[in-house]
Amino acid sequence: MVTFIGDFECKTDDKGRIVLPAAFKKAVGKDELRFVVKKHLFDNCLVIYHYSHWEEELGRLRHVGKFYSQKRSIFLRGFFKGSAEITLDGNGRFLVPRRLMEQIGVGKDVVLIGIDRYIELWDRDAYNAMGDNPEELAGLAELLMGGDSPDED
Repeated sequence: MVTFIGDFECKTDDKGRIVLPAAFKKAVGKDELRFVVKKHLFDNCLVIYHYSHWEEELGRLRHVGKFYSQKRSIFLRGFFKGSAEITLDGNGRFLVPRRLMEQIGVGKDVVLIGIDRYIELWDRDAYNAMGDNPEELAGLAELLMGGDSPDED
């Protein structure tokens, strides 16, 4: 099981390659250096899945909706649109297709954020513009994770 933790500022080189941070390389190990990258469904960033996790996502998608459904077809087409397989080269770099980088407006400076089973790739300025909002985070934690136990306040 691959788990990604941490956020790292990185730069793209002249060819658009990004060095995968050492912590992420360690999480992946040396066996499987394949990933899938696609546009995030909700945010203006890219999502990078380790290939083993991507295969799990595909397993879930195969059971979404009725097989002969127009809505299912539209969803799957949109979900897979622009996705691409990427691999690490011998120097631990990867190249995201230019069309995906342009889609989210990435410059030379990017942020890679480990979010458990995937990595988000953000333009650094867009990521920093989001800022921190501890009150919002606390509210979301309570909404999504809060329990109904009578012992809780």
